[in-house]
Amino acid sequence: MYANTTESSENLKIQLEQFMTDHIYPNEARYHDELAGLKDRFVTMPLIEELKAIAKDQGLWNLFVPKKFGGLSNADYSPLAEIMGRVSWSPEVFNCNAPDTGNMEVFMKYGTEDQKKEWLLPLLSGEIRSCFAMTEPDVASSDATNVQTSIIRDGADYVINGKKWFITGAMNERTGIFIVMGKSDPENPNRHLQQSQILVPKGAPGMVITRPLTTLGYDDAPQGHAEVVFDNVRVPAENMLLGEGRGFEIAQGRLGPGRIHHCMRLIGAAQRALEYACRRSVTRSTFGKMLAEHQSVREDIAKSFCEIEQARLLTLKTASRMDEVGAREASDMIAAAKITVPLMAQNVIDRCMQIHGAGGLTGDYFMAEAFNYARWCRQADGPDQVHMMALGKQIIKRYS
Repeated sequence: MYANTTESSENLKIQLEQFMTDHIYPNEARYHDELAGLKDRFVTMPLIEELKAIAKDQGLWNLFVPKKFGGLSNADYSPLAEIMGRVSWSPEVFNCNAPDTGNMEVFMKYGTEDQKKEWLLPLLSGEIRSCFAMTEPDVASSDATNVQTSIIRDGADYVINGKKWFITGAMNERTGIFIVMGKSDPENPNRHLQQSQILVPKGAPGMVITRPLTTLGYDDAPQGHAEVVFDNVRVPAENMLLGEGRGFEIAQGRLGPGRIHHCMRLIGAAQRALEYACRRSVTRSTFGKMLAEHQSVREDIAKSFCEIEQARLLTLKTASRMDEVGAREASDMIAAAKITVPLMAQNVIDRCMQIHGAGGLTGDYFMAEAFNYARWCRQADGPDQVHMMALGKQIIKRYS
């Protein structure tokens, strides 16, 4: 049993592992075949819908929901997210995929009753998907206060102008709502009160998805990432989240748990890669002996095992700390995990790809796609350097 997890979490873990064995791993080839056969790669996939129905029936649905809203603690959810992370597309089967989980938490924490009814309920049921639009191509978005998209009050409406990119899920046919961060009060002397977040339905007049984007050549369909332009997009004033000037506050409340969810999933991907490498090492031979007998292979596997275990313990400790004091007070641990885990996963998966030779670079194995995920997670939800800068500042203050 993982530290600080409850019996119910352990039971869900057993159930989830069985679901992966019965329904996810056997369908990996079918998933990629279905995706390859789609004329439009950003549509609802039949396999996913089939498996969603089974997951709902088995009670493996919305496992991410925080304890304060009737779900699991972060510590209880951690081992479950790790299991889902072993296959990149599986979180959607359980309605636990980013960015929807973070957006649903935003609605739970900050949405009005009308906003929850219109958007949260269909998200929780898996009827629609959503986007979070913060990053911009024309400014250094690692500093979120740099965003230039404008959100200006005009009578009973707000008018939105700007360009966003790497907006995950923007092209998916089921996406119904965008949470957009922009500046509503650019002259405010407090730069953390200049931003607001507002709800923009997909397809609103003036919203244009200009192009799909790739990460290391992957289009990440059927989810994908896109560049989006807002050209005088007009929405009702009641679409404002929480209130003008509260955008940075919402972002901090949203990104804390999301960062740890990514870390949990990446640990699962790294663990699976290690298991693949171990099996590979006893089935191939070079220079007269098995790969497993070569010192360099043993060293790579040993280092990978140690690094995964260290990262897992750090992430579990972070999750427990978030449960105890909340994400804001656990920001040091969240930063430490966000700095450590994606880089760990990138390095471990890279070693395991190397053990697989040229095959490790192909789609015959899951590792190349997992490497891509680990690499872009070093940018998503804040790049490494920003987290190191913030954590270093905290630690220096603590001990000086």
